[in-house]
Amino acid sequence: MAVFGSFSAVAAVPWLWRRIAHGAVGLRRLCPGKGYAVGLAQSLPTFGFLLDIDGVLVRGHRVIPAALDAFRRLLNAQGQLRVPVVFVTNAGNILQDSKAQELSALLGFKVEPDQVILSHSPMKLFSQYHGKRMLVSGQGPLVENARELGFKNVVTVDELRTAFPVLDMVDLQRRPKTTPLPRNDFPAIEGVLLLGEPVRWETSLQLIMDVLLSDGNPGTGLAMAPYPHLPVLASNMDLLWMAEAKMPRFGHGTFLLCLETIYRKVTGRELRYEGLMGKPSILTYQYAEDLIRQQAERRGWVAPIQKLYAVGDNPMSDVYGANLFHRYLQMAQHDRAKELGAGDLWKQRPSAAQSCTSILVCTGVYSPKALGSTEPAQDGEEPPFHGHRDFSFSPELMEASHIVNDVDEAVRLVFHQEGWAL
Repeated sequence: MAVFGSFSAVAAVPWLWRRIAHGAVGLRRLCPGKGYAVGLAQSLPTFGFLLDIDGVLVRGHRVIPAALDAFRRLLNAQGQLRVPVVFVTNAGNILQDSKAQELSALLGFKVEPDQVILSHSPMKLFSQYHGKRMLVSGQGPLVENARELGFKNVVTVDELRTAFPVLDMVDLQRRPKTTPLPRNDFPAIEGVLLLGEPVRWETSLQLIMDVLLSDGNPGTGLAMAPYPHLPVLASNMDLLWMAEAKMPRFGHGTFLLCLETIYRKVTGRELRYEGLMGKPSILTYQYAEDLIRQQAERRGWVAPIQKLYAVGDNPMSDVYGANLFHRYLQMAQHDRAKELGAGDLWKQRPSAAQSCTSILVCTGVYSPKALGSTEPAQDGEEPPFHGHRDFSFSPELMEASHIVNDVDEAVRLVFHQEGWAL
């Protein structure tokens, strides 16, 4: 994992993403269109896939039929992948091993855990926080996930609520019947991990705010809230996601929006993040590219993987992220990485990838006729921006290089373009 050592610097600089976004003009023209020439089929892959899961391969617990067709093309006669594939999801309320097993059962072939990137997977790179006492928010196997990421000393919101029962007062049924004695033996919290949307938002919002406003000592009160506040690491910025329901559901990005709004309203200042992970962050795509490279090396594919094809259903996370990373790769090729504060990264391991092409499917969040689609409104107004606060609204980055019906059509498009047999 040493190769990732300097990636955290990129994740911790939101202005870096904004700067790249402002410089991205005409990305659609940079990416291959449908007027391509088909050459001879290649024996060794020089391209790989970054596949979203929800809305691309599955809807809730149901596999999308086109996904099965796509993997019939992606697998050879021995049941092995013909090209490197990494599954990049903004989900995080599950263990990496469990997600790999779930995909294996749905898709009918063995998916290895190191082919799966959860929204918080790049937190493994933030080793400077792994020894700190961190409050962790989310659901599912929270403690197990945090420990797999390298965090050795974590406290859940439920544990904090048990230690300080008078902090959680919204639900009348959960309020303490008597006033407990104050505690002074609870070690201070040194940071906050936001791994995914929690179940009781009112409890998590209140206790996270208590920790930030008290400098990690929620049993006490401070005359003035400290600023900068304790370090906050967050993953999964999706405002919405698609399950079995006809309309999109709230994602962790909605929870982050609530927390940011409350913090700004209470303190008059902006909530700051030491790292934002998950699509569309550049860090997540760098992490994915390295896993693609490792996968190719294990298979003995000596040709460098120069082209990445990112297939997703969400214009803001999947398309924006792929286009942003494409722009990043273009700037790196022209030796402009130093301008972005990432020169050491590219010196340490120059990227083999030269492009990242975005492919948008219509089986999930995106629908050509849906409210809030990326198409301009008839009255000329811009569509609503569903992205995170720290990412600028750049309409050109939300324009997919290709829009197809489903993931099988995406695979056929790429194979055709690369001259591979279907």
